[in-house]
Amino acid sequence: MNRIANATWKGNLKEGIGTFGVGSGAFDEQKFGFRTRFEDEPGTNPEELIAAAHASCFSMAFSAQLGERDITPESVNTKVTITFENMELTKSALVTTVNAPGADKSKIEEAAEAAKSGCPISKVLNLEVTLNLTVNN
Repeated sequence: MNRIANATWKGNLKEGIGTFGVGSGAFDEQKFGFRTRFEDEPGTNPEELIAAAHASCFSMAFSAQLGERDITPESVNTKVTITFENMELTKSALVTTVNAPGADKSKIEEAAEAAKSGCPISKVLNLEVTLNLTVNN
């Protein structure tokens, strides 16, 4: 299986503008630039997209790990903060809440740790990955 994305950059670094899209067509011609990446101008940036990828991948991996333990969650909600400093990604902080009424908390925690190390995006990121887990059971 291959997934495709494309990006085009026009102009110099500070005043230029880029656009990107994905092969599935889920979004296309999304704008990004220096100010959306290094300042607070509305828009997206590569680090935000990595955070979205990690949040969605971890939530799915966590659900799979719960299923291996015969737990079906009502929901898994993950927020990811990617730390970008000195032109390097240094940390991905997962903050996850799982709703699994009646489930064994220790099995949920075990599943979360397995997902943290087993999620394909966690594996590809060469940075510290932390997990703050809230269990509602």
